Amino acid sequence: MRAFSSRSTVEQFAAHLREAILRGDLRGKMPGVRRLADMQGVGSNTVIAAIERLEREGYLLPQGPGKRSKIVLPDNVTPQGLRVAIMLYEPSDAARGYMVELRHALSQAGHPAHFCAKSLVDVRMDLQRLKRVVAQEQADAWVIFAGSREILEWFAAQPVPVFACGGRRRQVKIAGAGPDKLIAQKTLIDKLVALGHRRIVMLAREERRKPEPALFEQTFLDRLKAHGISTGSYNLPDWKATPAGLGECLDQCFRVTPPTALFIDEMSVFVGAQHYLAQRGILAPQHVSLVCGDPDPAFDWCRPTVAHIDWDPGVLIRRILAWAHQVALGKHRRRQYSIKTTFVNGGTVGPVPWK
Repeated sequence: MRAFSSRSTVEQFAAHLREAILRGDLRGKMPGVRRLADMQGVGSNTVIAAIERLEREGYLLPQGPGKRSKIVLPDNVTPQGLRVAIMLYEPSDAARGYMVELRHALSQAGHPAHFCAKSLVDVRMDLQRLKRVVAQEQADAWVIFAGSREILEWFAAQPVPVFACGGRRRQVKIAGAGPDKLIAQKTLIDKLVALGHRRIVMLAREERRKPEPALFEQTFLDRLKAHGISTGSYNLPDWKATPAGLGECLDQCFRVTPPTALFIDEMSVFVGAQHYLAQRGILAPQHVSLVCGDPDPAFDWCRPTVAHIDWDPGVLIRRILAWAHQVALGKHRRRQYSIKTTFVNGGTVGPVPWK
């Protein structure tokens, strides 16, 4: 909140607080009387009188004796827009169609949005690096894509509102949404097993595997076990998330006991793996079945068609817009939403090529 001027009448201080509420500098609950008095250099009686004035105007909702007033907005008042910083998982995500659409939709709704200068990959999922990046950004609210649990827990503890898209948000008290791929994943694994596949490998980033597998990855292992398939590091291998690291991982996978099916949860890694395999004459589905965990418009141009898990990014955009509107109204809710998904049985899945 900006420093208060030397004038200290009740009307002037109430106007100062009102402007802070409209700008979004004050959200949730009003700071205590003593804290406001110390912060702004005014007397407690002035603070109390200003708060009472804002309560009568409908900007504050009393919560009872000894409790801080809740910040709200009168029905006839339009809040100022939020400055929204969007932190991507990796720099190339900025070119994704729904990322561009999200930024445009927020700006059109009156919430100027920009992509953060650094992505989570740029800061290496390191919390100290992330803190320095966040400190340099001018933002009233954040949208975080595919954050690790440590990073999302840190954001959730900050006063700035945050919306988590995907990532390891499920056990963190934070607003968020993401595709619920568990049912689609079950359909996929059941189909692969029915086609004779037993050597099924999932490639997932380190933050999805450590310190323990996330829900999606653990459910993958559990479903294999339900079919009587012994699981271990073969099915969820450890690898460094770089092009070289991907190549080394695939070299290891195909050296002795080649997988008959590869499930890759994100588009960029899927393309890298597909290119690696094609260079070595390993084709889908003749030699290995390939499945991507996300949709992509480029799949419409692929022959054979790519098997993948489909979901509507438009739902995610609408959830973020609704959240930003509520935050602008002073309502910082932390509800999470799941987006429906389906398994699309494309031409890159076929019977096991060898026993």
